[in-house]
Amino acid sequence: MEKFVNYLNNLTIEDYKSKVNLHIHTSCSDGKMLPSEVIECAKKHNFEIISICDHNTISAYYDETVKNYKNMITGVEFDSWHKGVLIHILGYNIDINNEKLLSLCAKNKKETELDVIRLFKAFQRGPKKIIEAIHDSGGIAVLAHGACCWAIDIDSFVKSLVDIGLDGLEVYYPYRRHRGIIKFHKTKTLEKLSEKYRLIKTGGTDAHGFSLF
Repeated sequence: MEKFVNYLNNLTIEDYKSKVNLHIHTSCSDGKMLPSEVIECAKKHNFEIISICDHNTISAYYDETVKNYKNMITGVEFDSWHKGVLIHILGYNIDINNEKLLSLCAKNKKETELDVIRLFKAFQRGPKKIIEAIHDSGGIAVLAHGACCWAIDIDSFVKSLVDIGLDGLEVYYPYRRHRGIIKFHKTKTLEKLSEKYRLIKTGGTDAHGFSLF
């Protein structure tokens, strides 16, 4: 784990612009590309490392193409609510066979793609439970696209998550799609918070379409 965390800590914003993408969705949740197509796209663009983080499921990792791809960090993105705010918590370097983690995963496809069902199910996944499951599986827990959290006081909001075990913030993020419009905080603010609370900084495009960029 220490080696993995050191690797992340040494990545820069320039790395995330060209050779690292730690937030990709596939057709196993609400993405367009098949897991195998994501791998082909990553190979085509010579990515150094990627992570598939489907909503509430790790089923992409059962795909043989994904299993055989070495430049991969296992990942997942869980929906949850915290202090009245809908949040997404990313789990990285997870053991996809961990029972606690699997108990939080979707039981059917609708729980990975339909917003209304996902919002309802998110109430059943408290952030503390999610973070504990990620840690139990050997991974780290990261708040996804924090600049889009509608918490008024983002500092105290992040601090409250740190108090229950949050390890990192997704800072290097291009904010495309609807998140490019619905943004409540500056990326610089998230950078400063990650430094203030000594959190790991990660990044990714939150790709849902036919491109990883």
